[in-house]
Amino acid sequence: MTKVIVGMSGGVDSAVAAYLLKKDGYEVEGLFMRNWDSLVNNDVSGNPNLGNDICPQEQDYNDALEACRILDIPLHRVDFVKEYWDYVFTYFLNELKKGRTPNPDLLCNKYIKFDLFKKEAKKLGADYIATGHYARCKDNRLLRGLDKNKDQSYFLAMISREQLEHVLFPVGELEKKEVRKIAEEAKLNVAEKKDSTGICFIGERNYQSFLKNYLKPNPGPILNVETKEQIGIHTGLMNYTIGQRRNVGISGDENRHYVCGKDVEKNILYVAFGDSEYLYSDMCTLEDVNFISKERPKECTAKFRYRGEDYPVSLEYIDDTNIKVSYPEKVKAVTPGQACVFYLGEECLGCGIIKEIYKDGEKLFYL
Repeated sequence: MTKVIVGMSGGVDSAVAAYLLKKDGYEVEGLFMRNWDSLVNNDVSGNPNLGNDICPQEQDYNDALEACRILDIPLHRVDFVKEYWDYVFTYFLNELKKGRTPNPDLLCNKYIKFDLFKKEAKKLGADYIATGHYARCKDNRLLRGLDKNKDQSYFLAMISREQLEHVLFPVGELEKKEVRKIAEEAKLNVAEKKDSTGICFIGERNYQSFLKNYLKPNPGPILNVETKEQIGIHTGLMNYTIGQRRNVGISGDENRHYVCGKDVEKNILYVAFGDSEYLYSDMCTLEDVNFISKERPKECTAKFRYRGEDYPVSLEYIDDTNIKVSYPEKVKAVTPGQACVFYLGEECLGCGIIKEIYKDGEKLFYL
């Protein structure tokens, strides 16, 4: 019998993935990953409502354990806290220090879920691994999930073609509402459990309060990008991202002002008012480029953020890990540190990390 180790997160998607695989006749076992030590999540804000259970991994483990009991499959547990810190969280902090906006989920998939997890699963005798991602895999090609609102191929774009081997995505052919319905019919304990949002190690806490544990606040001036007049004090450039409107730290209508740039050397945050002309660009450069597909197209579509729309782009290959991306339709809030993910129709080709932004031939001053 073919053995599949399912990454059990304590959520409904992975539980249904395990259920479907068992129903299809596979020998199924679960494996729960502990990637973050919630005891280091002490909040420095003094808010008594933000305790040590902000990233409730133990609750997730208990939910996964109960789901496996209902499914009558064993659940193993593995600790990747050190590896997550070394490969994901350290990168996250270093990117913030550069004034960029990183996406740690891509690195978690690359280094933890589809590398260390896969190796651990092989120790348990796995022929395949499976996760609850809304994505599809066919002939080692990564495809979008059928549910366009839940498609998670964006977060998988940094893994390699080899890492896709012997991987199953059982819910990738389903819509979320179907997954919920299956969970209810199977009487799974997580059928109505809410989806997790945001970054696990931050949880529901205040983002800026969390970062104070690791990065020293460095306040500086907020300048009007047009007049260069100081209009406020920012709490540290790592706390802001391009296009941000809320909690910028200046008075006025949040619908009229937005973060449009950073000067890391001078520790300046730039804010624009009125229309959003400062947010648009028509070209960017990428670094750390990764291709899953064997295709190296000169033209395709790209997403510049999760849940963003697809834009037609032209690719100019500088070298193996650097690409220049041009987009005739100017795109709003392309942000250094985020991933630009390439697609050809349903296939996710890979991605690169946004490095520099240009408009009309001039480099924008985001960094």
